[in-house]
Amino acid sequence: MEKFTLELLFQIIGIGSASGLIYKDNSLLIIGDNSGFLYEYIMDSKNLKRHPLLENPTENTLKKDKADFEAITHFGDRLYVFGSGSTEKRNKMIQVNSTDKKIIATNDLADLYAVMQNFGEIKPEDFNLEGAIFNGVSWFLLNRGNGSSNKNVLFTIEGKNLTNDFTILSNAYKLPKIKGVRSSFTDAILVDNSIYFLATAEDTESTYDDGEVLGSLIGRIDLKTMKIDFTQKISSTHKFEGLTLYANSKEKIEFLLCEDKDTEVLETDIYKLTLDKK
Repeated sequence: MEKFTLELLFQIIGIGSASGLIYKDNSLLIIGDNSGFLYEYIMDSKNLKRHPLLENPTENTLKKDKADFEAITHFGDRLYVFGSGSTEKRNKMIQVNSTDKKIIATNDLADLYAVMQNFGEIKPEDFNLEGAIFNGVSWFLLNRGNGSSNKNVLFTIEGKNLTNDFTILSNAYKLPKIKGVRSSFTDAILVDNSIYFLATAEDTESTYDDGEVLGSLIGRIDLKTMKIDFTQKISSTHKFEGLTLYANSKEKIEFLLCEDKDTEVLETDIYKLTLDKK
């Protein structure tokens, strides 16, 4: 699977630092790592709505204070928004009703994140959750290995809840380098029996400080073997941090992507990535 096209589909004014998105019913649900809102963008009318995820939310929160929402997933009538866990202020998971966008619950995942760090042999300063998937039974959470130890880890978590009743499995991956720098997970989604993931190479050894963006790739993990069965570089300049399924047929699969530009400018570019299956 080497043939692909990447095109800028449209730009949304009013959203910055986009880090995750879900496409549903011709709308996009988007989170930003600087923001305390869940954004709802109606593609036909180009109408943008803001739904608070926190008390007194802001759109460009100071870095030291932000909840750092980096991952979003959904199942049934619920949305789940995860903080990255890269500081003590970034351990929240917000459960949201997907119909009215009202908050159902706010969970503190500090204990889960600590167990994940221990189980995956990840130092606290190298822990940085950037992707989440829920299929109704299993959670798949991805640590971005952009710390000094390059720990790209996919966690499989099952149990009654994510706070005090769960079991964990982990798989570590050595992702391809781009311009000499190891790439690291930035998002993932489940399509049939495969996990499609994004990874970006960024010239930094910190989960906190940004670095020069060297490019992004897409890849796929077989859910049965947990092995990567392909990767494809898709850009030399973009830091793609959000991935959602747009269309899927026998001939091709289409995704929508969002880009985190690491600025305070409230503009978000939405790209369409098409992969040929032949």
